[in-house]
Amino acid sequence: MGKLIRCITDDGAVMVSAVDTTDMVETAKNLHDTTPVATAALGRLLTAASMMGNMLKSSDNSITLRIKADGPIESVVAVSDADGNTRGYVGNPHVTIPLKPNGKLDVGGAVGKDGYLYVLKDIGLKEPYNGVVPLVSGEIAEDITAYYATSEQIPTVCALGVLVNSDRTVACAGGFIIQLLPAADDGTIDKIEENLKTLRPITELLSKNVPLEDIVGEALKGFNLEVLYTRQVSYRCDCSRSRVIRALESLGAEELSKMAEELPETELKCHFCNKKYVFTPGEVKKLAENLNKKS
Repeated sequence: MGKLIRCITDDGAVMVSAVDTTDMVETAKNLHDTTPVATAALGRLLTAASMMGNMLKSSDNSITLRIKADGPIESVVAVSDADGNTRGYVGNPHVTIPLKPNGKLDVGGAVGKDGYLYVLKDIGLKEPYNGVVPLVSGEIAEDITAYYATSEQIPTVCALGVLVNSDRTVACAGGFIIQLLPAADDGTIDKIEENLKTLRPITELLSKNVPLEDIVGEALKGFNLEVLYTRQVSYRCDCSRSRVIRALESLGAEELSKMAEELPETELKCHFCNKKYVFTPGEVKKLAENLNKKS
């Protein structure tokens, strides 16, 4: 299980979330058979989604992050509930591109820079909230920072990282999001900026088993922090046969009747966990008949 913490400074000036998503990203890698660079891209977005989902106010809220750009990975999608549990997938899980000159995985090259980050928040209103911002770098953390600055006008620092072993397993993954609250002043900003200049990369800290509380403490050195809560997070798909049936019903009775006549079976696969749901012609026909009775 992964771990997420949420903290606030005692002066009410800064809110911070931090999460260890190593297990979460490893599960995603195994489900989707991703290459290292695809694992890193998906892992970064899952990590961001976990923290952003946990910022939602109600237990039935959710957030969906989607990146669509001109890179060979095609797209990256991550969904989180309000507890920080996530699921996701990439358009091209088997993408391979050269490493950066420094030997690091080139996530920005895989994602691309000419594209957009889409943020959809389902917060119980009649229509979900939609935010869209152009990508800054495709490295994801910078794009999340830009989203908050542009769409929510919240000064934010986001750090995300995924370290992949030579055997493609996930060595560590995680990140943090620091946000300034209205009580913050110029001194608060200056202090955080100085701390971030010397802060080691998140993957280096996690790989050395530095606790999340200590990572947050380094990022906000000089502040008094209160841990609001700590919780476990994981990769969790909520697909079910009943959900798939509702998706089929959305096609309409006429289309379902045609499928029942022409197909030996109807198979749908969940994008998030690859679970397959199979329906016989008789079951599809029954769905069409039930829709006709309701109309």
